[in-house]
Amino acid sequence: MARAAKRNLFTVTPAAYERVGQLLKDRGKPSLGIRIGVRSRGCSGLSYTLEFCDELYPGDEAVDLEDFKIFIDPKATMFVVGTEMDFVTEKLQSGFVFKNPNEKGKCGCGESFHV
Repeated sequence: MARAAKRNLFTVTPAAYERVGQLLKDRGKPSLGIRIGVRSRGCSGLSYTLEFCDELYPGDEAVDLEDFKIFIDPKATMFVVGTEMDFVTEKLQSGFVFKNPNEKGKCGCGESFHV
């Protein structure tokens, strides 16, 4: 079962929750959580960004989970409403996967999307 965020802004699957928790623990210094954003990149126009959050920025949307918070960059909020973040492990790669109901398409390699 996915962990829901307030107003269904953003959900995190148990696999993603565990992976983020481990990344924060392994970092070796305190963090407020992680920040999700989007930037112009790739052949479809936008890609997700994920970084450690050490300070709050004006307009950040906070998603409270049990052990940490996910902060949504205000410039990304309209692009990620309703998105589910998962963490998948396959034979040759592993990483975060975003299931975004706002996407109208993705590039062939899966690195970027457009809305």
